[in-house]
Amino acid sequence: MKKRKMKTRLIATMTFSLLLLGACQQKSEVKQEEQTQKTETMSNTVEHYTFELSNKVTRQKVTFKNRYGIELTGDLYIPNNGGNNLPALAISGPFGAVKEQSSGLYANQMAERGFVTLAFDPSYTGESSGEPRNVASPDINTEDFSAAIDFLGLQDNIDRNKLGIIGICGFGGFALNATAVDKRVKAVATTSMYDMSRVNAEGYFGSTTPEQRTQMLEQMSLQRWEDAKNGTPAYPTEHLPEKLTGDEPQFVQEYYDYYKTERGYHERSLNSNNGWTTTNSISFMNMLILTYIKEISPRPMLIIVGENAHSKYFSEDAYKNASEPKELMIIPNGVHTDLYDKIDIIPFDKLEKYFKENLK
Repeated sequence: MKKRKMKTRLIATMTFSLLLLGACQQKSEVKQEEQTQKTETMSNTVEHYTFELSNKVTRQKVTFKNRYGIELTGDLYIPNNGGNNLPALAISGPFGAVKEQSSGLYANQMAERGFVTLAFDPSYTGESSGEPRNVASPDINTEDFSAAIDFLGLQDNIDRNKLGIIGICGFGGFALNATAVDKRVKAVATTSMYDMSRVNAEGYFGSTTPEQRTQMLEQMSLQRWEDAKNGTPAYPTEHLPEKLTGDEPQFVQEYYDYYKTERGYHERSLNSNNGWTTTNSISFMNMLILTYIKEISPRPMLIIVGENAHSKYFSEDAYKNASEPKELMIIPNGVHTDLYDKIDIIPFDKLEKYFKENLK
């Protein structure tokens, strides 16, 4: 009986995991009228942010291109007290979020502490360009961080020898991958890190069987015929549920509490709406992003994760596989989404000290 319950719980978790990753779903039939009503309820304007801008910081919208020619849009946060030769941070994440959510909040907080910060929308999402919309790539999303480093290193008030990266959730994995290959990055930090290649390829805690993996790839391969015939990609009918029943896994309830409520909802956020394309997982399932994590060394790495985060094992394994210098910081009682926006839980003082010590 106990094994049967565990199996049932695992199947439920995997089901919701696939919903979150946008895998193997049918074309979306979300009504535009319903979405418009929700958007109007959550925000009076399209340009709303899920946090308040500090009066110690100036924010300006910027654009820059990655090496694939995709134009990225970001918000540049500059300390009002000015200065030259300032340290700077490129920030993005979570996976499926936009710069008006967590990454902007982090950028705002770190700019208060004397850093120039750039929170940006990854390729194909938010206000950044790229067609079709709402797709991700282990290569292109890694490149997005390097493109942000390009931009920061060309600013007159920034010292290009003092550049770092913060990656949140799924963009924590891309942050580590970008740092491994881009030697201009002097220090990297992640919070609630996800390895998107790993979770797509093998499911949570390696729960996807070879048969299930084959079935998922077969379904997505066949979906490509439909997308090619229609000339447009399919999207899932449901990414996160519109209403909770109480039977969902705890981490799904946590995601809902952030993305589907006034706490974190944004009309351009994939996770707040209908998610990634149905075939989005394909490239992640056989392209591993953390293969060369040891090559971050001798540059430092700070990995921050909640004690009770469902994603904790990603951070622990990344830490284990990396070379010194490295540090793993566990936030007592914290869950995955606590590190999205809870200022009293996110260790900004630690982040400030870490980057000031390592971006000299």
